[in-house]
Amino acid sequence: MVEKKFAAVPNDAEISAEVEAGTAKADLENQLAELRAEISRLTDSVSAIGSSAKAVAVSEVEVLTERLRDRIRDEPVSTLLAIAGVSFVFGLLARR
Repeated sequence: MVEKKFAAVPNDAEISAEVEAGTAKADLENQLAELRAEISRLTDSVSAIGSSAKAVAVSEVEVLTERLRDRIRDEPVSTLLAIAGVSFVFGLLARR
C-alpha cells in the first residue's frame, strides 16, 4: 500500500523534466512571437517598397507620355510617317 502511494508521488527527475519542458515551451513561444513580429515588419517593408516602385513607374510613364506629346506637337509630319511605316510593317507581318 505504501509503495503505491510513493509511486504516485513524482520524483525529482520527473519534476525537473516538467520544469525543463515548461521552460522550453516558454522559450519556443517567445521565439514564435518574435518571428511573427519580424514577419509583420518585413511585410510592412515590402509593402512600402512596392508602393515606392509603383510611384516611380507612374512618374516615369507620365514623363515619357509628356515627351511623346511634345514630339508629336513639334514634328507632326515625321511622327505620322513613322506611324505609317510601323503600321505597314505590322500589316506585312500579320498577312503572313
